[in-house]
Amino acid sequence: MRDDSRVPLTVPPSFFFGAMSPYSWFAAERIERLLPQARWHGVLAGAIFTQHGRVSWGLDERRADGIADCEQRAAQYALGPIEWPAEWPTSDLLVARAMVFCEQPAAAGRGAARDARGMRSGDRLLRSFALATMRLAFLEGADLAETDAVLEAGRRAGIDEHRLREALRDPHIKDALRLATDEALAAGVFGVPTVLVGAELFWGDDRLSDAAAAYRSSQAA
Repeated sequence: MRDDSRVPLTVPPSFFFGAMSPYSWFAAERIERLLPQARWHGVLAGAIFTQHGRVSWGLDERRADGIADCEQRAAQYALGPIEWPAEWPTSDLLVARAMVFCEQPAAAGRGAARDARGMRSGDRLLRSFALATMRLAFLEGADLAETDAVLEAGRRAGIDEHRLREALRDPHIKDALRLATDEALAAGVFGVPTVLVGAELFWGDDRLSDAAAAYRSSQAA
């Protein structure tokens, strides 16, 4: 009888992240080096929390400890110092819509062509935009709930401002975000960042190395 647990994975790992999450930022800055095969999936973190009956640690008694931990990790990863947005956390709805838009063939006039690594243009655009948003938030203190901040991140990622502005209120993009959120929940995503390798979930930026090791192990089978 074949041992399916030893069959190499053919589906790339999935990286679920939220732009308002500093831990997602820490993972996003490192995942290209540790797990470049991962497909990025921006999610509406607020909806993930709501579905699981949770709230962000930034809104309760864990806030001070969480901020201290984030600042320590940012220094450890040579990413800081963090400049926290004046209002944090706030709604991540607009930036989540923008991330979904990045994956659409029409984003910035790009097609669905793949590069030598098999990465679609939408994947590349999402990575560029997501990093731009998180750097704006945590290195420049921008509020990602504001349209201007989302549009500025788009400019830095090379997205046409008119297309992006229209996408933020496009019913099809809203539907796509709901679908993306449902898919993340169906995969078992409980919080962000989470990496899915096969059927195994790795939650937290401190599990990124474990996720990479699990994927390498699956490919060596």
